[in-house]
Amino acid sequence: MFENEMRTAEALARKAGATILRYFDEGFEVIEKPLNSHYSEPVTIADTTSSRIIVEGIAAEFPSDAVLSEEEDDDTERRLASSRVWIIDPLDGTKGFTEKKGDFAVQIALAVDGEPVLGVVFQPIGDLLYSAVKDEGCYLQTGGAEAAPLRVSKKTDFQSMTMAVSRSHRSSKMQRIFEHFGFRDEFAHGSVGLKVGFLAQQTADIYIHMSPHTKFWDTAAPQVILSEAGGRLTDIFGDPIDYTRADVRNHNGIFASNGIVHDVAVAHLHTLLTEFGRLKVTAAN
Repeated sequence: MFENEMRTAEALARKAGATILRYFDEGFEVIEKPLNSHYSEPVTIADTTSSRIIVEGIAAEFPSDAVLSEEEDDDTERRLASSRVWIIDPLDGTKGFTEKKGDFAVQIALAVDGEPVLGVVFQPIGDLLYSAVKDEGCYLQTGGAEAAPLRVSKKTDFQSMTMAVSRSHRSSKMQRIFEHFGFRDEFAHGSVGLKVGFLAQQTADIYIHMSPHTKFWDTAAPQVILSEAGGRLTDIFGDPIDYTRADVRNHNGIFASNGIVHDVAVAHLHTLLTEFGRLKVTAAN
């Protein structure tokens, strides 16, 4: 199932990745994109060019499908009326890209009736391609090697686990979380998709992202990949992300785990969220 969709997604991710690497080598201007009066994000020509490559490629192959991309205007009416929606982050980890670090990726997902069923995360530097289709497993292809299946860890003791954290979003609250759980170690990295990929590879076991600023395109592809590797991705309150909303912002953060400890970890996290005064946000439909 979804063979043509996967071929298309992988080819477009690689094509976009090659273009991103060209700008990475040749240089680019960084523009701050304001999201509200208090928060902005960097954007470059690599982001917008990658988006055009992917969006145009999908439109040519699947003209009836709706598309949601970080760098394109959201046709909300069409998206909400469509059964099939492609959800795209053309350059996840732009900050790492602008800082000349390698931890950035192209993310492409397909959601059917609000459920992500196909995901691709491609890291151009290192040529790492994570891919998954619902009920068909999760795989990692490195370079020209054969794709290898991935499974999350089976750890249940928090003190033996490694927590993946965002390299650019470390805070005192994350330190409090780390100490509360007693994690063995932490692994700081850019890109949501790549951190989730580390869970699928057993490099890390839990990923907690408290920020309310991620969007559907940050989580859709990683969610499929982690789920097919045996893990779970929800918000920090343990509730599923609703991809059928008009509001694409993940107001309640991201919580990803190896699945086995998910419910127990959410219960622990709930205590900390109460301590922080963090309340669940009900987003507009």
